[in-house]
Amino acid sequence: MNTATSHDLFTRALDLMPGGVNSPVRAFKSVGGEPFFAKRAEGAYLIDVDGNRYVDYIGSWGPMIAGHAHPAVLEAVSRTMVDGLSFGVPNALEVTMAETVRKLVPSMEMMRMVNSGTEATLSAIRLARGATGRTGIVKFEGCYHGHGDSFLVKAGSGALTFGLPNSPGVPKALADLTLTLPYNDFEAATKLFDEVGGEIAGVIVEPIVGNANCILPREGYLQHLRALCTKHGAVLIFDEVMTGFRVALGGAQARYGVTPDLSTFGKIIGGGMPVGAYGGRKELMQQIAPAGPIYQAGTLSGNPVAMAAGLATLGLVQAPGFHEKLEANTHVLCDGLEAAAREAGVAVTTTRTCGMFGLYFTDRAVETFEDAMASDAAAFKRFFHAMLKRGVYFAPSAFEAGFLSSAHGEAELQHTFEAAREAFREIAA
Repeated sequence: MNTATSHDLFTRALDLMPGGVNSPVRAFKSVGGEPFFAKRAEGAYLIDVDGNRYVDYIGSWGPMIAGHAHPAVLEAVSRTMVDGLSFGVPNALEVTMAETVRKLVPSMEMMRMVNSGTEATLSAIRLARGATGRTGIVKFEGCYHGHGDSFLVKAGSGALTFGLPNSPGVPKALADLTLTLPYNDFEAATKLFDEVGGEIAGVIVEPIVGNANCILPREGYLQHLRALCTKHGAVLIFDEVMTGFRVALGGAQARYGVTPDLSTFGKIIGGGMPVGAYGGRKELMQQIAPAGPIYQAGTLSGNPVAMAAGLATLGLVQAPGFHEKLEANTHVLCDGLEAAAREAGVAVTTTRTCGMFGLYFTDRAVETFEDAMASDAAAFKRFFHAMLKRGVYFAPSAFEAGFLSSAHGEAELQHTFEAAREAFREIAA
């Protein structure tokens, strides 16, 4: 596989950008080697600057649920951009987007468009603090909510201890306001609220963890968090940046039947453009400026071209049977990968939901962050490169979820299985 042009670009980029990239995981540091540089994408495929073609199970980390460069999305962008790229005043597409989101996710009674998932989550916790008059925020091990200071906090020495800064530049005073809990642990959550429930402004959680690969909630766990927040007056925030419109048309909250107070969205809502949104109960959202005193603003929020891309994508996912077919193909993929691993005598466990999956090198079920961390990351690195050279691109980290699109069909799945059989035999040798 020729990668000369990618190598040259990466060499140049190392002198210009930290690690040669504009987002850390792109650098392949977790798996070793050098990243390839994309030139274009179509359907289920990425094509790099050297002409190599890959079946893509990242989909720009989630938004490409209908495949890359979908004609309907490109047409919507093309049609909209001729009228201008940014106005700085309201536009009609913002209103249509809000109406569409509220129809699909009824808990989003009122919302605010922003420019990224990180901006959405930062705004949601500010609102939770402002609305409750409290300062404590609860997050979970293995969940990622963007690079805001309050989220770059690792667990302390025990489940109920306040967190510690996980990055230089995060003030300890701010980390002291963030509590970290183990995901899927009922007792730890109950104990925390029993001890300090009156200090907790909000709980933010990925209802399906997508940043420890892919961990599904235990039965009743999300309902348990809902009950605790209701009892103690805390704001429950679902970070649906990954799961929104993917695991069900109404997101994880529809799939599991739990209504959060606030939700955050990104990725699919922008159809590949940089878009985020947060929203929820009207009485909470009416506290956001200019309706209320809690300030949040954004020059490019509600950008017309981004709204057009997002609306086109949301139109595609509303097609009859869209999610049923996507979920069926996700099961076919995961079953096929597990079968290929068994043939080679390699211990592999998959987790899966509609259009989203995890692959762990372990023989045990993965239900917690601790389970995920106990998997064989070194084996994953070998598997990643073995698949890459066979034209299949998984996330360049053992702890990032994979994504399918509606463009992944029988041909792409069969190519993946053939590559996987060879790759598993290679790493087993």
